[in-house]
Amino acid sequence: MSQQLIVHSPDLKRLQDEGYEIEATSGGYLIAHHIPYVNKERMVKYGKLIVQLTMNSNVAKYQKNCSRHVINFMGEYPCNKDGSEISAIRHGNPNTPLGNGIVMNWSFSNKPQNDYNDYYEQVTRYIEIISAQAIAIDDTATAKTFKIIESEYNNVFQYVDTNSSRANIYHINNKLRNQKIAIIGLGGTGSYILDLVAKTPVTEIHLYDSDTFLQHNAFRAPGAASKQVLELKKKKVEYFSDSYSNIHKGIKPHAENITVENICQLSQMSFVFVCIDDGNARNIIVRQLLKMGISLIDVGMGVQTVDDMLIGTVRTTVVTPSKYDHISTRIPTVENYVENDYSTNIQITDLNALNAILAVIKWKKMFGFYQDVSNEYHSTYSTNDSNLINDEKVSKS
Repeated sequence: MSQQLIVHSPDLKRLQDEGYEIEATSGGYLIAHHIPYVNKERMVKYGKLIVQLTMNSNVAKYQKNCSRHVINFMGEYPCNKDGSEISAIRHGNPNTPLGNGIVMNWSFSNKPQNDYNDYYEQVTRYIEIISAQAIAIDDTATAKTFKIIESEYNNVFQYVDTNSSRANIYHINNKLRNQKIAIIGLGGTGSYILDLVAKTPVTEIHLYDSDTFLQHNAFRAPGAASKQVLELKKKKVEYFSDSYSNIHKGIKPHAENITVENICQLSQMSFVFVCIDDGNARNIIVRQLLKMGISLIDVGMGVQTVDDMLIGTVRTTVVTPSKYDHISTRIPTVENYVENDYSTNIQITDLNALNAILAVIKWKKMFGFYQDVSNEYHSTYSTNDSNLINDEKVSKS
């Protein structure tokens, strides 16, 4: 990713061609290594300049007059040759970790009257300001090492995740990395879970469903399927894999349902979302995953017609190797279509989406992306009174 991005971005390529030791990360940052500076003890040290990149089709595009002139620095605060701080560029002290040992200790601001034209102008100007003082002490100090850095990081996305870098949450997003996720069932809720999980840096997303993607499915799924696609009658896993492989490299379709015979395929998963309405199959999957020591979230909803209006309830239930005593009371294992209008063709995509959102938020809580002070293992939301009820809470030691 690093060299591809640099080669296709003229201003980054110019920096590299002139000898600057630059790296373009998969998280959407440009890092200029080996920047000479002076610390308060008047010693020549080397730090890193860090820039948030704006991207367009995997090409870095500097945005003028959008507060992108601010730059970050890793190291001690740069000083003049006499040890006094270069105060004119002081902006902030974020101390934000980016992962792989990179920390944005300081942010600097030095905006020309007409802003910079590109990243080349921005980076070289800050190097000039910071390094001139180091060169005054040691004339051999230079930022031009002509070292080429190949990123060792295997990006799971088809293009750089600049959303995380813009929000400075790349290090938080990384808490979800290296997971293998399975989504069992790609109906309304399962497909929305895929939509959300595909925007996270998990390694693989395995899709399990034997059904065909038909016209009624299009009204309960994210995106907008064309008539031409519907006419192809693709399997759901094929349709969603084709779509979400546009953003994530690790989509793995399996056009089959999980049964006793093939549930061993889930043994290597990090986490599983169970999104099916077959009570018997759900019971088998949940119990077998528990034996494998794999945590899961089971989702479900109920819809009833009352006075010509709908009442909907969505459920999110977590099961882990350390908390599973609530399975029999919280997870339905027997189908009941008598009082549940959801088994008909009522289109309730908003409840599907909400069910998916609550499930993914809980998953992210479990891995430290969101703070979790409730630590609930079962929650329900009802549309008629807007109550979100959390149960099966476990105290954190």
